[in-house]
Amino acid sequence: MKRPVPTYELYGEDSGERPDFWLHCETIPSRSRLHHWEIGLHRHESFFQILYIAEGSGDALFGETVRSISPPAVITIPPAVSHGFRFSPAIDGFVFTVLASHLPVAPGGRSRLGNWLATPALTPLGETEDGRYIAETLQRLAEEWEARRNNRTGLLDAYLTTVLGLTARLAAAPRANESAAESENERRMERFDALLRQHYLAHRPAAFYGRELGLSPTHLNRVIRTMAGQSVHEVIAGRLLDAARRELVFTRASVQEISFRLGFSDAAYFSRFFLRHVGMTPRTWRIAERQRLGV
Repeated sequence: MKRPVPTYELYGEDSGERPDFWLHCETIPSRSRLHHWEIGLHRHESFFQILYIAEGSGDALFGETVRSISPPAVITIPPAVSHGFRFSPAIDGFVFTVLASHLPVAPGGRSRLGNWLATPALTPLGETEDGRYIAETLQRLAEEWEARRNNRTGLLDAYLTTVLGLTARLAAAPRANESAAESENERRMERFDALLRQHYLAHRPAAFYGRELGLSPTHLNRVIRTMAGQSVHEVIAGRLLDAARRELVFTRASVQEISFRLGFSDAAYFSRFFLRHVGMTPRTWRIAERQRLGV
């Protein structure tokens, strides 16, 4: 009979020992050395992990699948996926643990990046320009996290988004059966996402995004529903809710302050918006989530 796979926040820690931020970073040897270079099968319920292998070798275990590790490489592991490692003592690099809710897109979303994030992957970086840039950016991400300087959140976000986007591109094999319509819809989704990042705090209506993309509201809604499984209004609301959740958990700002930061003219309307989509008021959700994450 198989033993159940344990669930950890960080490997080997009790549930009360949790990261003090939405991102945690440590060197691979710092933890694997304590376990004689072998990390048994385990999983993380709410966290996405990125391992950067700079030196050394070993095996990555994704459930019952074994992949050989040779540097330089990036390993990505979505939440709730059983994984483990066998490292050589020469192993070096970093492991980044990220709250899944803080990823640029949700794993399993209908974009190419969302699909890629939903599956564990080992991506060799090789000697390509993108590979070198990914390695350099991960090094900068580790340094920025360790330094804990002021105003680091924006830089950490940018480094993380860059690494995931470039690694997904490097890992993607050309899809011979991809139609022109699928390719065009993916480009439209990427442009919509870029516009949404720029304008979501202004609470622009769906018609605004349609005009910017040269599409009617009905056509835009059809494209977004095909790619994301949601309507344009639902995607816009989701972006606001993600930002609200981050503010509620990781800042000490009042609910009123957060509502104004997110473009709501009335804190009461923000509370009703949050309650309608989440099922709890912002204050109630903040208390429960902080207790769950230990922050």
